[in-house]
Amino acid sequence: MTYSNPPHRRSQVVGRLAPEISKLLVGKHKPIYTPGKDCGDMVVVVNAREVVLTGKKWDQKLYRSHTGYPGGLVERKASWMIEHKPEEVLRSAVMGMLPKNRWRKEWARRLRIFPQSMGEAALSPFARFRNNVRG
Repeated sequence: MTYSNPPHRRSQVVGRLAPEISKLLVGKHKPIYTPGKDCGDMVVVVNAREVVLTGKKWDQKLYRSHTGYPGGLVERKASWMIEHKPEEVLRSAVMGMLPKNRWRKEWARRLRIFPQSMGEAALSPFARFRNNVRG
């Protein structure tokens, strides 16, 4: 498994960024891509708070979830989501682009989204194991 960063651009439209991220997760950008095998990369996205929605989607787009109780439907506007959970706006778009098959959960685990910029050491997928290695 390798480590990929999506293109570094600020104020990227969610609908344009999500397909690029899903291609990296699945591995379709590699010449060794095989549909029956998992050959995708780990993808780290920083500054998720700066993504952009076009048109009137900030007020009209709804993110729905359910608590599991009767009458427990929760609807939140995109403007609320970008303030409180900016990583979920991009994550839901990417999950909608991924194929609905048995590797979907594995690909979702490889996607790391951070709302703001972080240090390079924190972005490494193996950063927590660095101090345990001797030699």
